[in-house]
Amino acid sequence: MSVPLSILDLAPISEGCDAASALRNAVDLAQHAEQWGFKRYWIAEHHFVAVASSAPAVLIGQIAAATDRIRVGAAAVQLGQTTAVAVVESFGMLEAFHPGRIDLGVGRSGQRRREALNQSKPKAKPPREWRDVDGVIVPPPFDISALMRNSRLRAKMSVLQQPEAVSPDFAEQVGDILAMLDGSYEIDGVDAHATPGERAGLTPWVFGSSKGQSAQVAAARGLPFVASYHITPATALDAIDVYRTAFQPSAALSEPYVVVSADIVVADDSATARHLASSYGHWVYSIRAGDGAIPYPNPDGVEPLSDEQLVVVKDRTATQFVGDPDEVADKLDALQRVTGADELVITSVTHGQADRLRSHELIAKRWGLGG
Repeated sequence: MSVPLSILDLAPISEGCDAASALRNAVDLAQHAEQWGFKRYWIAEHHFVAVASSAPAVLIGQIAAATDRIRVGAAAVQLGQTTAVAVVESFGMLEAFHPGRIDLGVGRSGQRRREALNQSKPKAKPPREWRDVDGVIVPPPFDISALMRNSRLRAKMSVLQQPEAVSPDFAEQVGDILAMLDGSYEIDGVDAHATPGERAGLTPWVFGSSKGQSAQVAAARGLPFVASYHITPATALDAIDVYRTAFQPSAALSEPYVVVSADIVVADDSATARHLASSYGHWVYSIRAGDGAIPYPNPDGVEPLSDEQLVVVKDRTATQFVGDPDEVADKLDALQRVTGADELVITSVTHGQADRLRSHELIAKRWGLGG
């Protein structure tokens, strides 16, 4: 097909397995991904859920050491829960070990969660209808503020940052990262050099889900932008429009570079793919109910979701691309065509590792990736 294809992985823990198995499975998938011709292998950052990707830099180092060519990176470091210097030094170290293969992805999801946690009352938003944009489904937005008011989730999120700590503004943190990377960083007029990291040749990738600050920062700084259609299908297209409209050329990029994510499950036939994906809604519901993602359910043992539960997850289940290789490739092609994406990144979660490998292998062959 016309654009490169990459992988976004959460190192999911399946029902009946443990974190150690999930981490080994991630390395296994990355090694196969390199053979199948995927361009990048990115690791998401999640906490207090049944996925093993809580420390992306650590897992990135293990995957890069177990592979030879594929680029490996974060999708994305949550800047609201760390510092700019910690990010630059850790990824500078990874780049020193694996020159030219490390992608530094940053996002403000930690800050977005904190903003929602501190919001006493949700802001009224005009209702939006389901839309079909040339074959790409755009659902109404999911109300994240309702999720963040869950007391169990609030308790878990409260320990991801020191009590009373205030995170710098996302734009300021990205600016600090860029200054540390190019050697111009100062603290109260005093030169400060991040080692390793300075002059490492790293370019931050900004991950965003709406037309808010992330898309604006990526555009203003001339950085590549990753629109998270697989998480926020309602607003990803708007984010891309804002990014492209406001883009300013930089030393890193002379023109916008957009990556769009999609959640897929591919199998040899449609019926098998639908069965493998049938427990996906249960997994998403467990996150949105405030319990944190449960171990990925075995589709052989799940009961259908209730009508009330289906409403909570419909935006995600309706925008998951499920089917045989031709069906999923057609949907990915439509997503690329509508968004004008320069690259697509897929996440594919199934209960069984063999099925997950097969899903990626089938779409790699159908997409025409060269191993």
